[in-house]
Amino acid sequence: MISQRIEYLSQFLSKRRVQLFDTVLNFRTRYITVVLEDIYQPHNASAVLRSCEGFGIQDIHIIENQHEYRLSPDITLGSDKWLTLHRHNLHEDNTADTINQLKKDGYRIVATSPHKKDCPPDQFDLQKGKIALLFGSELNGLSQPALEMADEFMTIPMVGFTESFNISVTAALCIHFLTNRLRQMPDILWQLTDTEKQELKLEWLRKSIRDASLIEKAFIDRQHLKGKV
Repeated sequence: MISQRIEYLSQFLSKRRVQLFDTVLNFRTRYITVVLEDIYQPHNASAVLRSCEGFGIQDIHIIENQHEYRLSPDITLGSDKWLTLHRHNLHEDNTADTINQLKKDGYRIVATSPHKKDCPPDQFDLQKGKIALLFGSELNGLSQPALEMADEFMTIPMVGFTESFNISVTAALCIHFLTNRLRQMPDILWQLTDTEKQELKLEWLRKSIRDASLIEKAFIDRQHLKGKV
């Protein structure tokens, strides 16, 4: 049924637009996911999402312990529309719950923070399995519980007087290096499954068509009358 809905809704967009969806989906990945802990400055929060979308990261996990995650439309430029955002804000401390769930889902937890066992992104071992990149708040970085629960550590080597980049720059650099290397590794199944691609394509069509819910409902009703559902 999902393929029928996609075919029907695709008629309401230009062929070029629909083809763009397919092209973008071929570069999307869930092999790498990004986790943001207590990011409170809207311009940084927005810049990270824009980088994730531009480099093909689909899932973003947002931990809201002390600060609500707010976006700046002038910076996101609609990039958040194409991402899958998972907000974790039901408890006083959502960090442990989020990390534990990601580990259950098969992700290695990689903290981006200066550490004696850190590794630069261009040397990081991607073949060991899926990774969840953790980025902390602008002022204090990742919390101690996040650091303690991390499996590995990653950092950007610095050669100047400045000791670190801000979170938006750090995220962009890490994601760029990792996704670029990932796409050059044919042995890793980093792309979305066909089912995931279809689900996202339908979601994107709905977000791109005015009154999509009404149009889709009318189509489903007609299919029911024809006995095709």
